[in-house]
Amino acid sequence: MVQVCLNGRRSAADGAGVPMSPEDLARSAAAAVAAGATSVHVHPKTPCGRDSLSPHVLAPALEAIRARVRVPVGVTTGAWAEPGPAARRARVRAWSVLPDFASVNWHEPGAEEVAEELLGRGVAVEAGIWSGTGGAGRFAASPLGPGVLRVLAEVTDPDPATAEASARALLAELGAAHGRPVLLHGEEGGTWPVLRLAARLGLATRIGLEDTLLLPDGRRALSNAELVTEALRTGARPAPARDTGGQ
Repeated sequence: MVQVCLNGRRSAADGAGVPMSPEDLARSAAAAVAAGATSVHVHPKTPCGRDSLSPHVLAPALEAIRARVRVPVGVTTGAWAEPGPAARRARVRAWSVLPDFASVNWHEPGAEEVAEELLGRGVAVEAGIWSGTGGAGRFAASPLGPGVLRVLAEVTDPDPATAEASARALLAELGAAHGRPVLLHGEEGGTWPVLRLAARLGLATRIGLEDTLLLPDGRRALSNAELVTEALRTGARPAPARDTGGQ
């Protein structure tokens, strides 16, 4: 599975290629799915470009995307989009159009309560476990763990030289992950090393302008579809040969 992450917390300042409006999100999602993405993750935005969990922001984005694609569509519930666990739960209760799934960052205050609210409304949960946080331990102890859709293992190390090691450490922290499927991905400079690792391990992954603006060769990506195409090409390649020092 290759999920496309359309925009994330980026803004118009990150370039015209980052989709913001419902119409742009729908066009970008359609092109990415045509390129091979099998799932869509989106951050619905207010007209001024701020992430929002408001039903008035969420519904137009979901409706526009679903008019163009027939794959599962998920949204963020990140604390930056709605400070306060009670406010996030209230937003979820107010949603008039439901996503297929939503990511919940397990290290954030009130994560389990937000996840419980989502599950109660029939929305599947991606358990976001970030490296460098206590998320893995909290998830391991969570009674909700066996009921999540999958674990979103998020490697926050942006250094291409160390991101793979950080990813392996995160996977070790997750252990059996309640038996749930794991989607492994990186961000910024760590995106492509972690994606290659996910391919070698046979894990689901994701790619998109949320995670990186660059192709593996350092060129600026023109679109989410271009990133998806390169991710599928990268995953199909043999792993680069290791330098054995002439042995």
